[in-house]
Amino acid sequence: MKTVLDKKTQNKIPENLPVIPTMDVVVFPQMIVPLLVLDKRIIKGINNALEGSKMVLLLAAKKQVDQQEAIGTKDLYHVGTVASIMRLIKIPDGGIKILVQGICKANALSLSTTEETLSATIEPSQTIQNVEDETEILAQIKSIKVLAEKIASSGQTFSPDFHIILSRMNDPDKIADFVLSHLNITVKEAQDLLEQTNKKDLLRKLYNYLYKEIEVTQMQEKIKSNARDSMNKSQKEYYLREQLRAIKQELGENEEEEIDKLREKLDKLKLTDEVRQEVTRQVNRLETTAPESMEAMVIRNYLEWIFALPWSKETQDNLDITHAKKILDEDHYGLQKIKERILDFISVRNLKKDSSAPILCFVGPPGTGKTSLGKSIARSLGRSHFRVSLGGVRDESEIRGHRRTYVGAMPGRFIQGIKKAGTSNPIIIIDELDKIGADFRGDPSAAMLEVLDPQQNKTFYDNYLGVPFDLSKSIFIATANSLDTISAPLRDRMEIIQLDGYTMQEKLHIAKNHLIDRAVESSGVKELSLKDEVLETIISNYTRESGVRQLSRVMHKLCSKSARSIVEKNKPVIFTTKNIENYLGPKMIRDEETEKRDQVGITNGLAWTAYGGEMLKIEAVLVPGQGKLILTGQLGDVMKESAQAAMSYARANADKFKITPEAFSKNDLHIHVPAGAVPKDGPSAGITMLTSILSVLTGKPISSDYAMTGELNLRGHVMPIGGVKEKVLAAKRNNIGNILLPEKNRADLKDANEITQGINIIWVKKAEDVIPHVIKGVI
Repeated sequence: MKTVLDKKTQNKIPENLPVIPTMDVVVFPQMIVPLLVLDKRIIKGINNALEGSKMVLLLAAKKQVDQQEAIGTKDLYHVGTVASIMRLIKIPDGGIKILVQGICKANALSLSTTEETLSATIEPSQTIQNVEDETEILAQIKSIKVLAEKIASSGQTFSPDFHIILSRMNDPDKIADFVLSHLNITVKEAQDLLEQTNKKDLLRKLYNYLYKEIEVTQMQEKIKSNARDSMNKSQKEYYLREQLRAIKQELGENEEEEIDKLREKLDKLKLTDEVRQEVTRQVNRLETTAPESMEAMVIRNYLEWIFALPWSKETQDNLDITHAKKILDEDHYGLQKIKERILDFISVRNLKKDSSAPILCFVGPPGTGKTSLGKSIARSLGRSHFRVSLGGVRDESEIRGHRRTYVGAMPGRFIQGIKKAGTSNPIIIIDELDKIGADFRGDPSAAMLEVLDPQQNKTFYDNYLGVPFDLSKSIFIATANSLDTISAPLRDRMEIIQLDGYTMQEKLHIAKNHLIDRAVESSGVKELSLKDEVLETIISNYTRESGVRQLSRVMHKLCSKSARSIVEKNKPVIFTTKNIENYLGPKMIRDEETEKRDQVGITNGLAWTAYGGEMLKIEAVLVPGQGKLILTGQLGDVMKESAQAAMSYARANADKFKITPEAFSKNDLHIHVPAGAVPKDGPSAGITMLTSILSVLTGKPISSDYAMTGELNLRGHVMPIGGVKEKVLAAKRNNIGNILLPEKNRADLKDANEITQGINIIWVKKAEDVIPHVIKGVI
């Protein structure tokens, strides 16, 4: 209940009034507040006021002061509110409670303290209203009422009847006092408003506080609305999940049945105790995980992989040697070493069923049938197979798989291949083993050690599975073009089988029995008739390679030419040695006539590359100079040293070869190995360089019907070299009739009668054995 004092009462305000400090509130005129008083001096002043005017001065404290501490005059503001004491209640501990109502603002001109009371000399004050501000004040009052209505309608701060009372007020002072009595602001902010002397400034600040209040109210409402929406969404999701669960139950697809089915599958699998324990743990985790969570999805994917793997499913080997030999001969011509190795394995299996499976590595030039041979072996044994290409693989996770903590994690390529093969004992063809890379993600070739080690692959550990898997029942067949880039520990775990390039007769047989039929089937023509002389022309002039890939492409090209003729002219093409160039173009490989002539300083050398054997021309020429040795043609360090050794041997044995000392001192010797843009290295060109050096120093030509290879030491001994078979095939491809080879390499051609057929091989031990064959009259 509020009491409005009249002007007579306001005029009776005494000049000296007792002071009541207020700790946490600033009392405005017209405001009714209860106060608790414990200080005896303040109680004494209140009692004196009740005997007289019943008025006191309320001054706010500048800071919070503990109730046990005394308040000094310095702690009080000097602008306060004169209030009338409406009611007084004594409390048991000696204090009192009073109910006061603000009358008007007043300035405390001076404060006086005695042992009994705290009082102040006051001067009542009021806010000033300028005449020119009247319009602006009316506008401010209207704006304040609008804001107050918004706040009251939200129900956050003011009571519902606040707006009704405010709408009936027109006096700016009363409006300000009424609104201020309802604002929730700090003591400092309230004191600032109390001290305002200009109505316009007071109303402007009051408007700012109201605007701030409504912003806070709107933000609170927004937060509540978002929280409400979130709760509604959660309730909606819960409702939909319950519906989905009910639908699944009607369809017989509830989660409990899923877990039961997983346990039934687990019971049927033949697993080791370690694997069974881990899979059981994952099934239990799935049972306690929310079905729609990401964790449940990861566990389901993991269990799908576990149940899809053939832990105990094996294919029965076909151990019939006759059948295996027939299949191998049907698919491939030649390759006797590999076929014999597979037949040996089948023979051992006939005697001992649990013998260890071989880990083979086929090394040879491209196109020699390494990969397709693995498929033939699988067909002959009746096993499933899959191919893993490691060319360019740089990430170790491709071998061992990713850990399940990664998004999109999967097992490695070998576990994926086992799943596709459907058996635990397939034939695994590892392609391009020599082309594995390495970077910051690990070294895949190091990871392959576990795969290819017979002692370790029985418990191969894939990071995704997290349990060991037995790979020891599989037959591993790796293919590579070169052993140089394969690490020594990895080579040590494999049985290396070298594949040689094909001879002319082998290519002719392969074309007639395999390549032509394959090309005819893929092109749609009925037949492709090629006589032996036509095939020989194609092999010699268009496909000088170690393998048969280019030859296969030529067969497809001829079939397409025949197909076009059938479509346009309704008749197939009959290919002959005379018209073959019309369809295949000019000869890609030509034997220049100069190469078949005996020339000074030009020797036929034989080299080995990862793509088979090649024939190199080593050229030497004398130019006036001071005895320097000039080497060109992108030669490696070893090849340069071979040239220097050959030069030193020639100078040391100049008398034996009838060479004058002036021939060395007055001339520079330039040795060039074309093609100049192709890097070359190796020691096997020693005797070839010596032959060119002796030829230019003596001026005698070298027989062009000879080719040679062999390392030369300073004593003139011909040392053994590698790649003998490939070099012999290269000589045959270039129509060379005689080859000079080191005597110590004789064993390399012991079982290669087909390769050496039609070519004369001369075995040499020393340089003196070489020169009489290729340079007449030097020795």
